[in-house]
Amino acid sequence: MAAVSKTRNMLEGLVREGSIKWLLGRQTPFREEFEEMDRSPSGGRNFIPELSPIANIIVRRCSKILGFSSSELQESFNAEASDFVKHPSQYARNFLEYCCFRALALSTQVMGHLADKRFRRLTFDMMVAWEVPAASSQPLLNLGEDVSVGLEAFARLAPAVPIIANVITSENLFEALTAPTGGRLHFSIYDKYLNGLERAIKKVKSQSESSLLSAFRSLRAEKVLEVDGTLTTQPVLEHVGISTWPGRLILTDHALYFEALRVVSYDKPKRYDLADDLQQFVKPELTGPWGTRLFDKAVLYKSISLSQPVVMEFPELKGHTRRDYWLAIVREILYVHRFINKFHITEVEKDEALSKAVLGILRMQAIQEISSLSPVRFESLLMFNLCDQLPGGDLILETLANMFTSKESDQTDNSAAGSQMYSISALASVSNLGFMFGSSLSNSSETGLVVGEVSVGEMSVLEKAVKESRDNYQKVLQAQGTVDEVKVDGIDTNLAVMKELLLPLMEVGNGLLTLFYWDDPRKSLVFCLLFAFIICRGWLSYAFALMPLFLAAFVVLTRCFNQGRPVYEIKVIAPPPMNTMEQLLAVQNAISKVEQLIQDGNIVLLKFRALLMSIFPQASEKFAMILMFTALILALMPIKYIVLLIILEMFTWYSPPRKASTERWMRRLREWWFSIPAAPVILEREKEDKKRK
Repeated sequence: MAAVSKTRNMLEGLVREGSIKWLLGRQTPFREEFEEMDRSPSGGRNFIPELSPIANIIVRRCSKILGFSSSELQESFNAEASDFVKHPSQYARNFLEYCCFRALALSTQVMGHLADKRFRRLTFDMMVAWEVPAASSQPLLNLGEDVSVGLEAFARLAPAVPIIANVITSENLFEALTAPTGGRLHFSIYDKYLNGLERAIKKVKSQSESSLLSAFRSLRAEKVLEVDGTLTTQPVLEHVGISTWPGRLILTDHALYFEALRVVSYDKPKRYDLADDLQQFVKPELTGPWGTRLFDKAVLYKSISLSQPVVMEFPELKGHTRRDYWLAIVREILYVHRFINKFHITEVEKDEALSKAVLGILRMQAIQEISSLSPVRFESLLMFNLCDQLPGGDLILETLANMFTSKESDQTDNSAAGSQMYSISALASVSNLGFMFGSSLSNSSETGLVVGEVSVGEMSVLEKAVKESRDNYQKVLQAQGTVDEVKVDGIDTNLAVMKELLLPLMEVGNGLLTLFYWDDPRKSLVFCLLFAFIICRGWLSYAFALMPLFLAAFVVLTRCFNQGRPVYEIKVIAPPPMNTMEQLLAVQNAISKVEQLIQDGNIVLLKFRALLMSIFPQASEKFAMILMFTALILALMPIKYIVLLIILEMFTWYSPPRKASTERWMRRLREWWFSIPAAPVILEREKEDKKRK
């Protein structure tokens, strides 16, 4: 009783002295609740001393939703939470999360909750309180109408309502929302985003309830997610071979449909499957008149069920935003079904995966409405698109699949203990919005699929996988930044840089050539004897192993001695600048050299063909004798001695005793090679029988 009285006196003192009123200002959603707590006889009893005043307000709102007092919620938390979650350093924040998750799980069961302004304000104020949960927290300086929240609070609490955010894409979603406000999310932007979500949900519900593709969608209970090409000013063009048709494009959660436009109606829909394993792929494509590749505004779909690929073009005056949007959402449906097929996900878990993909598309549509001034990276807002790009994205999907397969045992334990330590699932959120996915939704409550992606007081396995992947992605971005810095323009400049980088290898090569040509007979003799000794002793594998070992030792020593010193930069003497004509001539010379190399390679191959086909019998006989002699040596002599013979033979060609005979034999070999004719070649041009339209 003494503690309760002390708490009540402290609350009354704060209100009486004006401390809270000064903190909250005139226009604040919290002020009236503080005054109500002061007037209420149970206000002091329900004031949790470990929490900040704002966190107490949020807990009080949650208690009203749940029908329990704040003290009863605290007792329930103390009974359910582990000692780690109840650690004093994190007690306030974890208890606040517990109350928020329980209240949100109940609030989202109400139809139309997303349109409720009180629900929107509650979810935002939860993030505000999450940033200052403890009584010892540094208070926010401004709690008026323009109060804002940061990334950490949003990424922690927003995924508790799956329609609002997802663990995998929450950071990218926050960046898109806060692009105009410098990294802080204000309620006005947040409210516009939820308004956009509500409109996107209504649009998808109306499309799914319409008669669009009714004969096709009934078998799989497909949901229409997007329709384009209904306006004459924004058609969709389908290219199949040399044929082009305008029409209407429809995306469902299982397939892509195209209805060609006739005079007053649409033709029978063509179905391009995204669900079955048909080795499909979707990619951006260039289109243009008469087969030219000029406009980057199309999407190509190809699968083993089609004899030729199909191209869907999205004409627009400027840019290719419309195409990028469709490319992202089509890939999202394709990738979610690849995920389902790869991990053999069925029944309720399949509906959960589809729900995550559909919710991602709805969130992207809402962001597209409020981000008209700044470009949106569509693929970064869709979880299966993002996992396809992130380093370790396959591990994130594997973790998600493991969560699906292990949910039954985990949730049995949770339901037995009456636990409320998790957020709700995407499927539950979708069903509360009025959607119906698949045939397993009716028994979803029986299977217990209610656990979401966020748990109180600790990171879930999915959050850990996402964090590790994002950390690796940051390393990739940093590495890519260094790559972009060192890129130089011009063929001559790049050749100069490459020459400087290859200088150590060139020095090693020059040293070997010096030994090969016996410029210093003493060193060459020592090298040959040493190599012969290593081969005879069977130490050749150890000799090769010394090379990477030497490089590893060099790296370690360099790291030790250069620690703390500035990075050693390679200095390259830039060649004199070249004008446009000189650069074109340099490119032409480079192409000519490459062409010459290819010609020489073809001649070598054609001469070997002539030897094999005995077009020049005398040369072919000598070639056959050499091959038989080589085969005899390989069959009778041990490999060790063959290697020794080859090394000694090669490195003694230009030794003083053999130099004259080597030059004579090399001359005879060149003469023999030049005397071999090349096999004939006939070039035929393909005749074009079909006229291009």
